[in-house]
Amino acid sequence: MTPGPDLQQLITTIKADAGSEDELAQLATAAATITELTSTSDAALGFFVDRARGAGKSWVEISAVLGVSKQAAHKRFADSWTARPAFERYTQRARSVVQAAAGVAAERNHDFVGTEHLLLGMYKQPDSIATKILIDHGITEDSVRTAVEALSPTRERTGEPLSLDAENPPYTRRAAHVLQGAAGEALTLGHNYVGTEHLLLAFYRDQAGIATKILLERGLDEAAAWADIRAALEGFTK
Repeated sequence: MTPGPDLQQLITTIKADAGSEDELAQLATAAATITELTSTSDAALGFFVDRARGAGKSWVEISAVLGVSKQAAHKRFADSWTARPAFERYTQRARSVVQAAAGVAAERNHDFVGTEHLLLGMYKQPDSIATKILIDHGITEDSVRTAVEALSPTRERTGEPLSLDAENPPYTRRAAHVLQGAAGEALTLGHNYVGTEHLLLAFYRDQAGIATKILLERGLDEAAAWADIRAALEGFTK
């Protein structure tokens, strides 16, 4: 295992970042650094817990690996599968994708918003990073619609057209997990916002989701998505 920085290395880094010999300035830098490290560590651990859950591992198995009780593991990590997503840090394009997903679900006469609807919602923002990557890999909207129809068919309409609240639709457990996980992906990349690229990466946290199955079946695995996103972000930086 690659060792992390030892205590002396961490102290040296904090002093250098503080840029001052003033003790209070160094203390403030230390507090900010430790908070950032803690948040990043929690996000990293949550990422791998998500992957284990997405692969079908039980809370008993996960808690045994973490060395804590099942109740403690569930309390700490289960929120990303059940809590209502928070959109404060979502970009306008990412919000538009989420809102479009509710419309896609209503068009299919589904009274829920699942990962398949989120994936189709990407195409409502053709200039977003995520959608450009999908198109570059030959994953067109028509091909995704065909795949979604096979896995989650459109329901027959029996009355008035279905309408879902775009601001507060009923997300499935897996869709809520993706929306929560996108914030973790943003943190991994050191971003203070959640964009469509983070949503795309969050699909891979749950291998059993319909959207993830469609992406994998069409040749866009997590490694390829990561590589393309990093290349796109580097292009913006340049």
